[in-house]
Amino acid sequence: MSEIIHVEHLAYSYPGVDNTPGVAVFEDMNLKVEEGSFVAILGSNGCGKSTLAKHFNSILLPCGGKVYVCGIDTADEDRLMSVRRNVGMVFQNPDNQIVANVVEEDVAFGPENLGISSAEIRRRVDGALRQVGMSHYAQHAPHLLSGGQKQRVAIAGIIAMEPRCIVLDEPTAMLDPRGRREVLDTIIKLNREKGITVVLITHHMDEAAKAQRVVVLHKGKVAADGAPKDVFSRVELLHDLGLAAPETVELCWELNKHGFSLPLDRLSEEECAQTLFDAVKR
Repeated sequence: MSEIIHVEHLAYSYPGVDNTPGVAVFEDMNLKVEEGSFVAILGSNGCGKSTLAKHFNSILLPCGGKVYVCGIDTADEDRLMSVRRNVGMVFQNPDNQIVANVVEEDVAFGPENLGISSAEIRRRVDGALRQVGMSHYAQHAPHLLSGGQKQRVAIAGIIAMEPRCIVLDEPTAMLDPRGRREVLDTIIKLNREKGITVVLITHHMDEAAKAQRVVVLHKGKVAADGAPKDVFSRVELLHDLGLAAPETVELCWELNKHGFSLPLDRLSEEECAQTLFDAVKR
């Protein structure tokens, strides 16, 4: 697969205040994201997850190094709109992204700003709402929706701009379990059925376990990178980085300390239950 995002020797520091030194987040960050993939990015608070995400569509620009989106240098001011057409951002709080009083008008906001014809906007809005399962709410007021529904509307607004990649920065952090499940199901469907590249910033290990690839950041560097089963089986490393593995892996790891010999790559509850059943049956 071809690359859609290429981070090359990225350096970034937040500027200081009142002549104080700036805060360095990255000094030499390197990362590639393949088109059509589903990548989860993990890390403890302050590791640079959100800062990295904001570089993917030019909200932040490198202090050093380069970030390329579809081969476009994100620091090229003349191609800013091209970068943002290709990479859409969904943030933690959907209320900060909803700008209209009617759901379908909110979803139409992005395409309208791109100067797209009315007929094409209608097609995109209908299609986007259908993809996130919100067609029946097209005429509703967003503020009357649940948190999960609002986040799906925010995602629909990005889909209507037809980006090749969607970056979601902690999109379920403010949601209850049902809302989290709704949003995650939507993300997985967009990736698998529409081929949209998904970069998910999250602190929920069960969400990251659904991705094809997990990248763990620590102090501005990539500390682990691979398939979820490979990354999450490195329990000691995750603990050293201030993180936990999914609960299923943690359970098997704890049992191994008491004489069991269980594999540490059982991420789903069903896989874990079967593994425990087989171990007890022996």
